[in-house]
Amino acid sequence: MPVFTRFRQSSQPGIPGDGSEAERAERGDAVTEEVETPGPRSRFTRLRTWRTRHPRAARALRLTTTALAAVLVLGALLLPNTLPAVEPDRFARIPAEAVVGAVVMLALPRRPRLVAAVLYGLGLTALTTVNLLDMGFNEYLGRGFNAALDWDLLPDAQAYVEDTLGGGVATAAAVGAVVLVLLVAAVMVAATVRLSDVLARHRPRATKGALLAGTVWVTCSALGLTLFGGPIASERGAGALRVHVQRTVESLRDEAAFVRQSKADTFGNTPPGQLLPDLRGKDVIFTFIESYGRSAVEDPIMAPGVDRTLDTSTEALAKAGFHARSGWLTSATYGGSSWLGHSTTMSGLWIDNQRRYRTVTAGDHLTLTKAFQKTGAWDTVGVMPGVQKGWPEEKWYGLDKLYDAFDLGYKGPKFSWSTMPDQYALEAFQRRVHGMKRDKPLMSFVILTSSHQPWAPLPKMVGWDELGDGSVFDAIQKAGNKASDVITDTTRSREEYGKSIQYSVTSLTRWLERYGTDDTVLVFLGDHQPIARVSGNGASRDVPVSLVAKDPKVLERIGDWNWTEGLKPGPDAPVWRMDSFRDRFLKAYGSTPHPSKG
Repeated sequence: MPVFTRFRQSSQPGIPGDGSEAERAERGDAVTEEVETPGPRSRFTRLRTWRTRHPRAARALRLTTTALAAVLVLGALLLPNTLPAVEPDRFARIPAEAVVGAVVMLALPRRPRLVAAVLYGLGLTALTTVNLLDMGFNEYLGRGFNAALDWDLLPDAQAYVEDTLGGGVATAAAVGAVVLVLLVAAVMVAATVRLSDVLARHRPRATKGALLAGTVWVTCSALGLTLFGGPIASERGAGALRVHVQRTVESLRDEAAFVRQSKADTFGNTPPGQLLPDLRGKDVIFTFIESYGRSAVEDPIMAPGVDRTLDTSTEALAKAGFHARSGWLTSATYGGSSWLGHSTTMSGLWIDNQRRYRTVTAGDHLTLTKAFQKTGAWDTVGVMPGVQKGWPEEKWYGLDKLYDAFDLGYKGPKFSWSTMPDQYALEAFQRRVHGMKRDKPLMSFVILTSSHQPWAPLPKMVGWDELGDGSVFDAIQKAGNKASDVITDTTRSREEYGKSIQYSVTSLTRWLERYGTDDTVLVFLGDHQPIARVSGNGASRDVPVSLVAKDPKVLERIGDWNWTEGLKPGPDAPVWRMDSFRDRFLKAYGSTPHPSKG
């Protein structure tokens, strides 16, 4: 037992004598004492002593610890990967992984068994982590986590939390996530080691139990027996990991195929003079409205207000001489990653993940916006109030000039993630770009951000002459809802989302009424549906798309598209994949295909 030596110095040094410790103490001689230190051995001894003195309590503690370890392991093996599926009946299963794990532990000697138990615990940690990630991705993006592609999205997620709830919350969330993973690893390893020791101590009975469980599992599997609507014989854990491995392998294969695909282009070799001849002289504006999805037009909670806004705006534009046609596009993304929707629409390629996005933007594939630049007949600009750092994609999009969050003169408050209200961004676009005299017509690529989640606080329309530098929005921002109150309430999120779409559509259409000309052509659409918590589980990926113009010839060119009249697409309006829009638009306005090969 570890000890340290403590000396008590004699008050009368030099006095001879031997005697007992008590006698020496009386004489003041130095006395050596052995004092127990609080080391591991000491704690183990005290624990063993406590077990000896309290056998019933010790037995209850052992049984409770073992039961908790078993519950943790079984729970991890049976945990679903979506929040709606987390129901008690999902855990009334026999996991094959538990039976196999028990057999392996029983067959191994002590040291290999310990290593196997630790590895098993780490495997359960990985399984739990990917299931939790799947839950988050399904809740917000309507799909599972992809280990090959989605790590790049985590910094964007942290930046979103920082913009929405503050830097402190973002840091706490990041640290909390790391601590949670480490805690899960520690608990899972401790549980598997505990269970392996119990199996080893009771090897005969444990062997019979494992054999019985294996027999029951095989029987239930062979007969297809079910309980609470699911199979009794489960292989949920192995199946989940297998799905993730397959998803990763397929993603890596997809990258190579997409590189070849992106080099082939129907209009890759079209001469400038044969691109968009039927739009020459027109000011063309492509505008994306953040999270403007089909749910906004059809959901019982959001649709009444949004539909009313679309109908009112259609009538107001008609009075100003504008007419519209509308349809549906199926977005390449859902709930977020807006840039995937933008790039899919403009490139004519299906860009549904970050790796595809990086591949295509690093090349020279012809975008719809670049087609305007290539003709030499238009000046091309981008207006992107959501861009707050360097954006090299500007060249890929074919933009002569980019106006980002710092180029529009805004001095007002941020509205959660959105750096400025859409009404201000459009007025700044008018003052700095659209309203300026120029030698060529203008092609503009505009991204509106006020309808970005969490939809709190929301801006409101003010007089166009009152916008100034945006300071007028200070009071509106302070009086608005707190993001933390809305983002945690599904019903309020849906209500506020609907209001945000109304605001964005109103800002855009009133800007068109105010500043549009006989030569203005506006195409506006959503980039994706809102998050699954708002649009609902199993919602489509469709987004509305509208084309607005005064010149009847512009609308005549798309007559065979069979789009609905007005700004609200009908339920039976055509639904196209988003990547088909570029070629349809180019062909409608006179472009001649000259393919380039991959």
